Amino acid sequence: MATGETGASQEWKRGWPVVLAAVAGFSFFSVVISATGLFIEPLERDFGWDRATLSMGPAIATAVTALLSPFYGALIDRFGSRRLGIPGVVTTMAATCMFAFANGSTTQWIVMWIVFGLILTSIKSTIWTTAVAGTFSKGRGLALGLAVTGPAIAQTLVPPLGNMLIESFGWRAAYVWFGLGWGGVTLLLCWLFLHDAHDRQPAGDKSRGGALPGLHRHEAWRSRALLQVALSSFIVMMMTIGLAIHLFPILTEAGVARSEAAWLLSLGGIAGIVGKLVTGALLDRFRPNWTGSLTMGVTAVTFVVLIWFLHSMPALIIALIINGYAAGSKTQITAFLTAGYAGLRNFGMIYGVMSALVALASGLGPWLAGKVYDVTGGYEPFLWTGAIGCVVGGALLLALPPMPRWDQAESVSSSA
Repeated sequence: MATGETGASQEWKRGWPVVLAAVAGFSFFSVVISATGLFIEPLERDFGWDRATLSMGPAIATAVTALLSPFYGALIDRFGSRRLGIPGVVTTMAATCMFAFANGSTTQWIVMWIVFGLILTSIKSTIWTTAVAGTFSKGRGLALGLAVTGPAIAQTLVPPLGNMLIESFGWRAAYVWFGLGWGGVTLLLCWLFLHDAHDRQPAGDKSRGGALPGLHRHEAWRSRALLQVALSSFIVMMMTIGLAIHLFPILTEAGVARSEAAWLLSLGGIAGIVGKLVTGALLDRFRPNWTGSLTMGVTAVTFVVLIWFLHSMPALIIALIINGYAAGSKTQITAFLTAGYAGLRNFGMIYGVMSALVALASGLGPWLAGKVYDVTGGYEPFLWTGAIGCVVGGALLLALPPMPRWDQAESVSSSA
């Protein structure tokens, strides 16, 4: 036990800067998506676009990242996180500023989001997760939990910050502030601290990666456990990201002031940070599928509150805390379960496919919510679908089989 604690302590002494860089990278990846709801009303007012058009941007970008994720995962396995991450942050800064030049053309808007999606792939979750997973072994659950606080930090700070920037300087300037300001801080931290196992490993040792325990690619395709993780993540992410993008207009159209709605969203972001840390500790101590099932399933409460108790501020606060707590750990749970059931032999490629499905769901959800609003004049059908979907997603994780003991397989392989 003492040896394990010493090993974990040594990992943290060596690896905390990597976690810090990953937090910044995760947050910058989430900035524009987290701010999309804030820009709906200003763009609708200036350009006269409908909600489906305004919501299609994240759908386009995440669809592009979904298509490229497996390929990019293979590149990360080959070149490492640093060589790809730093140029990715620089180009994403430019791509974020690009939205300030929107002129009301829907064609231009679609092209912008396609370009943004191509560039955003370079800083998606795979690059930060790979860096942290390659740095930590004994403390991997908590390290991943801290790393994925990045989106929660973005969710906490972006709504009030973005609302202030839009009201003070206009929506065009807000995009520039997000790109150069948030992106500049991320670039500095990545330049100083972003390293992974690929960077630290001597060239002659890289051949050992082929001996790591885990599934071969053809085995991963036939894995029932990985299929359940993928399906659960797809359903829950589609519903919850769709809700996240449209939550701001849902609240304001119910009579909540913009400033109060912004702070309510920030409350969910704070809960998300707590959720990541608590979930990280729980994943290391209990059966991960139990933790994942409860986290995914409890999100249904938020959808129910928005259907029946939308005008009750106490109920809204409780619902957004629950939603934030659960939202804070969905990516973390997916990464942990993928590593657990797939092993590390082909983690980059397998997780690339998994994150591609998550990205596709994250893009489809906002479009679906916007389409439901345009067709029905409200969000209630989408909210009912979300409540049912979260329950199904939690049940899929609850039914997972016991996780393989890849550490034992590695010991046997090393002995041989």
